[in-house]
Amino acid sequence: MPATKLSKTAAHDNASRVFDLDAMSLREFNQALHKLTPGSNETAWEALNPKGNHSVAVGVDQPVTIDVRGSVGYYCGGMNDGAAITVHGSAGPGVGENMMSGSITIKGDASQYAGATGRGGLLVIEGNASSRCGISMKGIDIVVHGNIGHMSAFMAQSGNLVVLGDAGDALGDSIYEARLFVRGKVESLGADCIAKEMRAEHLDLLQGLLDRAGVTGVKPAEFKRYGSARTLYNFNIDNADAY
Repeated sequence: MPATKLSKTAAHDNASRVFDLDAMSLREFNQALHKLTPGSNETAWEALNPKGNHSVAVGVDQPVTIDVRGSVGYYCGGMNDGAAITVHGSAGPGVGENMMSGSITIKGDASQYAGATGRGGLLVIEGNASSRCGISMKGIDIVVHGNIGHMSAFMAQSGNLVVLGDAGDALGDSIYEARLFVRGKVESLGADCIAKEMRAEHLDLLQGLLDRAGVTGVKPAEFKRYGSARTLYNFNIDNADAY
């Protein structure tokens, strides 16, 4: 078998570039993506046999579609800036870490700190997400079809986290101005995170996020909104125990 196997598939009308990671290195795949230039007609990509590899499709900065046929390890799609990445499996820690724009869809579950520090774009997890989902998010939109673990949205600065299932302990601990929407139960709220009124603009915003994430049969009115009480913005000795 040759060291590198690159082919085109007739199964896709747009003739995806198909990389078999059983027959080539992950570095070769990522380097090929990084060599893309604006206006390239190589817009559809496919990775076979990822087998839990770390850093699949990191640092992509062109508006291409990437289908990863299997589960991945750490930091899949990290620093994504414009690509539409779909993982047909589950993802390890840090999927979409520091994403700038574009989208990432995980067809299975996601491990810890999904979407951490994300600055833009849309991350959709069709299964469950583990602890610290959306930690320190800075503008990213995250939609989780299932449940999320403890300490999710810790120090979340801006953006939206939508959870169709339940949320674990300490949701939104030390949150800034991110908006959290949870349809199920919340085990507990973290420091300075409170339930907030769901106004008309929030219902409209949430409907748009559900539409973008392909969620049907769910109404925004079924969710509760959570956000910052703004008591930790400036140090106050009376709040010292909450820091």
